[in-house]
Amino acid sequence: MGQKIKQSESGNIGKNIREIRVAKGLGQTELVRLLDLQGIPITRECLVKIERGIQHIQVEQLRAIKNELKTTYDELLK
Repeated sequence: MGQKIKQSESGNIGKNIREIRVAKGLGQTELVRLLDLQGIPITRECLVKIERGIQHIQVEQLRAIKNELKTTYDELLK
């Protein structure tokens, strides 16, 4: 199991992932499929919980999401 990043009460990481994903016109199911192609096991339900800030995100998941959304860690962690 990889290292997890704990989200704050406000779930900023998840909120940022959602905002960037929506701005790029990418659905949750499509992002999950792209992550799966990278070998990152994640379900849509897991992504929903991460975006809501109720589940911690693994470092590998964050890295893969950053790559798929073509964004920076600064944008995801602000």
